Amino acid sequence: METTATILHADLDAFYASVEQLLDPSLRGKPIAVGGGVVLAASYEAKAFGVRGGMPGRRARELCPQLIFVGGNFKDYQRLGDAAIAVLNDFTPLVERISIDEAFADVAGCTRLFGPPAEIAMAIRHRVRTELGLPISVGVARTKHLAKIASQAAKPDGLAVVDPETELDFLHNLPVELMWGVGPVTKARLAEIGVVTIGQLAQTPGWSLEKLLGPAAGEKLADLAWNRDPREIRTHRRAQSAGAQSALGKRPAQEHVFRPTLLHLADRVATRLRAKSRPGRTVTVRVRFADLRAVTRSITLDAPISATAMLAEIAEELVRAVLADHPDEHTISLLAISVSHLEERSGLQLELPLGLRDEKRRPGTRKGMTRWVADCAVDAIRNRFGWDAVGYASVALGVSRSVPDAFRELAEKEL
Repeated sequence: METTATILHADLDAFYASVEQLLDPSLRGKPIAVGGGVVLAASYEAKAFGVRGGMPGRRARELCPQLIFVGGNFKDYQRLGDAAIAVLNDFTPLVERISIDEAFADVAGCTRLFGPPAEIAMAIRHRVRTELGLPISVGVARTKHLAKIASQAAKPDGLAVVDPETELDFLHNLPVELMWGVGPVTKARLAEIGVVTIGQLAQTPGWSLEKLLGPAAGEKLADLAWNRDPREIRTHRRAQSAGAQSALGKRPAQEHVFRPTLLHLADRVATRLRAKSRPGRTVTVRVRFADLRAVTRSITLDAPISATAMLAEIAEELVRAVLADHPDEHTISLLAISVSHLEERSGLQLELPLGLRDEKRRPGTRKGMTRWVADCAVDAIRNRFGWDAVGYASVALGVSRSVPDAFRELAEKEL
């Protein structure tokens, strides 16, 4: 096991908002938000008023009347994000990019060239600030999980180096929501049993966590609470799932709302699966209600799919099942679709026309093949003339896209 702190986690601070303030100096020091109907990102000045990503624009303006909304310069986000990651690559080839604005790096093999890990981290921060004009926080620790937590603790625009000899003292004093895998729902569940810090989580019996969170999640969080994280830097990561989501604000849980939204999300996800020839077997939907409580449903299919209409119909059935199980919920605030258990498509197994009820959702049937061929024709038109050249009428005519296509493409580019 590694006994020295050589893992870096670098995370650009309030990245999208910081880029907007960089491009337009008149926005510096002011509360700004990228987006419109929904906040995609907020500056630290806006966050001080409680404005957060994913928040409806109306609510954000209520919290911060002087909030300035900007549309988003997506090509610049890509350009500057790539440039920041390139700085890490100048120090070590062991860089694992996990999003457009953050990455891990292992500097164990380059300390003779560039000095101790802390000095490397300082050099990275200096270069990103002077060359790109952007703030970046860096955490240095013995494991990936602790390095990521350290970078969060260092924000904004800071550096945190965790000594292996005192790492548990550092870790156990922090709030539990800084841990990987602890979102609002898990945080609330842990709070119900009096667990609000990572140290309290570490002292909680394993059987209690498993009962509360399930065996897999309980065991994982228990290990991370003691900084048991054997994961190594992976320089070439292949996505194991593809997903998209749409924040709706507060909309009625009715077909005219969720059906076109699901079709738009399915169109996004399936297009990416086809582009990489990676159909998937497991379809998962997530429905978030007005109180921010989320419910997921999934199904694993006999054959992997990548057809838009198939994915949309399956997702719609899953959402209907969620709403049937929660008849008292009349408002939804978010819908999401993801496809996992992706496979490499080398060929398609044809099926005989047996008159099965789900024939049109089986890729190898005549109806399934027809759908796939139609999707490929749509893909070809979009590749030549742009995304808006052709699409499903119910989406093009009826849906307000809460997240701009350019932003979605940026966030989903890794598949």
